[in-house]
Amino acid sequence: MSILVWTGIILLFITSFIGFVFPIVPSVLVLWAGFALFYFGISKEELSAIFWIGMLLFTVLIFAADFLVNSYFVKKYGGSQWGEWVGVIAIIAGSFIIPPFGIIVVPFAAVLVTELIIQKNVKRAFLAAYATLVAFLSGTLAKVVIQLIMICWFFIETFM
Repeated sequence: MSILVWTGIILLFITSFIGFVFPIVPSVLVLWAGFALFYFGISKEELSAIFWIGMLLFTVLIFAADFLVNSYFVKKYGGSQWGEWVGVIAIIAGSFIIPPFGIIVVPFAAVLVTELIIQKNVKRAFLAAYATLVAFLSGTLAKVVIQLIMICWFFIETFM
């Protein structure tokens, strides 16, 4: 039985990384499903309170990473509030339009067009679109690192 549970945990951890290519998959929630599977399927005592508090803090950090990084870069490069929102929506839409490249191409194009309409300045519109791309890639890198830390901490907690 524990081999089946461990297989499920590993598959959930691997699946959690799919959310970086298809943002509609809630990566961190899939990761939490792996933690819950361990808790309910193997042991309720091995994962400490510090582990659960740490995972909660990392989860908040993952959700904040998207918002903070995107907001920072778009504002830094002169993008508008509309550009920010269009970028977020376009990331989700792009993952379905031409996966996996749509999460890069569609937001860039959508923000470029939005900023051209709003600002009517090609250079500023291009910089805002570029900022959306940098924000997405930076936020994704941050989330990958945080998620890897969470998974490593889980294995340290369970095997040591």
